[in-house]
Amino acid sequence: MELPFAESWKIKMVEPIRKSTREEREKWLKEAHYNVFQLKAEQVYIDLLTDSGTGAMSDRQWAGMMIGDESYAGATSFFKMKEMINAITGYKFVLPTHQGRAAENVLFSCLVKEGDIVPGNSHFDTTKGHIESRKAFAVDCTIDEAKDTQLEVPFKGNVDPQKLEKVLQESADKVPFVIVTITNNTAGGQPVSMQNLKEVRKIAARYGKPVLIDAARFAENAYFIKIREQGYANKSIKEICKEMFSYADGMTMSAKKDAIVNMGGFVATNIQEWYDAAKVKGIIYEGYLTYGGMNGRDMNALAIGLDENTEFENLETRIKQVEYLAKRLDEFHIPYQRPAGGHAIFIDALRVLTHVPKEEFPAQTLTAELYLEAGIRGCEIGFLLADRDPQTRQNRFNGLDLLRLAIPRRVYTNNHMDVIAVALKNVFDRREQITRGMKIAWEADIMRHFTVKLERI
Repeated sequence: MELPFAESWKIKMVEPIRKSTREEREKWLKEAHYNVFQLKAEQVYIDLLTDSGTGAMSDRQWAGMMIGDESYAGATSFFKMKEMINAITGYKFVLPTHQGRAAENVLFSCLVKEGDIVPGNSHFDTTKGHIESRKAFAVDCTIDEAKDTQLEVPFKGNVDPQKLEKVLQESADKVPFVIVTITNNTAGGQPVSMQNLKEVRKIAARYGKPVLIDAARFAENAYFIKIREQGYANKSIKEICKEMFSYADGMTMSAKKDAIVNMGGFVATNIQEWYDAAKVKGIIYEGYLTYGGMNGRDMNALAIGLDENTEFENLETRIKQVEYLAKRLDEFHIPYQRPAGGHAIFIDALRVLTHVPKEEFPAQTLTAELYLEAGIRGCEIGFLLADRDPQTRQNRFNGLDLLRLAIPRRVYTNNHMDVIAVALKNVFDRREQITRGMKIAWEADIMRHFTVKLERI
């Protein structure tokens, strides 16, 4: 008999979590203005708000924390981190930042100006925010198949070459770079194929445009290439990563995802001009060049995390858990973005809450219902997150409306996945009774979903 799959780690430390009553959750959610970002951690039973900075570090990472060098300049921890980044990415210039959006801020401050157009595959909230806050435009060039959640497409995060070509044909003089997010978070944690990266590189090169990778979940992307794309089955994750990065000129990284640290990020590139410009901004916004908003302990942990999480067994364990939750949802016929993504399950709220008008934010309504059902905190990736059009100030309803269940790395067991699945089933079973959603009582001008205040209709 073939042995069943099991995790490639064992548990060394646990953290107690508290269940709550329905009455408590109703009170807490109302006090939070129906915005789950405003809930306190102790009010949440299973926290799937994000997989960013919420993973469990390894024993090697914790050991590395103990010997971090906290020198302001020239810290040995920085050079350990830099060497690891060099080895995995092939990029020689490294600028540390405290997290991924800081890396975007530092680099985009140098590269993006008013009126620019930045094409990419479903820019995530911070990426779009950093573009639009500079009065530039983020143009989505994701393949159309990503819009149909029920299609089984192996690389649903791909850039559509024809869409990209059209943007460059019409507006090449306004394009500072092309950005590719691996994996494509907004489209449902969907991977980008190596063939697509090659094609994007070829198209961008014809117009003399550099390519930038948003690399928050690059290791998970490499895993999908290994198991789904012809010609890569026998290559190591590290070999695949090196090739992926070879088709771009640089990267921004939120190390809180695939490096499995609680805080940290960086810019890495082979373009001297990018580095020279960005390091000035890095000193202004983040800190000196050899710490950039991180302490030595975090840099040590980051280096070790990158090394460990670019090994197949670690990635397989992580992604198999996401697949397990997907299979449980299949049993209950709950629609999600198929196939299951690398870091999360994205529930298709428009297919679940069919009676809630789009103007009343179905995915945010579903997020609230799941929390009230079982104390599970997810995150809306949809109409609320899409913000308003910067020119018309109208809500943007042209994308997907999803409830993201982001699974922290090495934190929850499959028993927790079972609870999540059954809680969703309970909400799904009473979906016909949910006919009204939310309205906005107050919102920020940009990236509103973090602080928005909502009211039940």
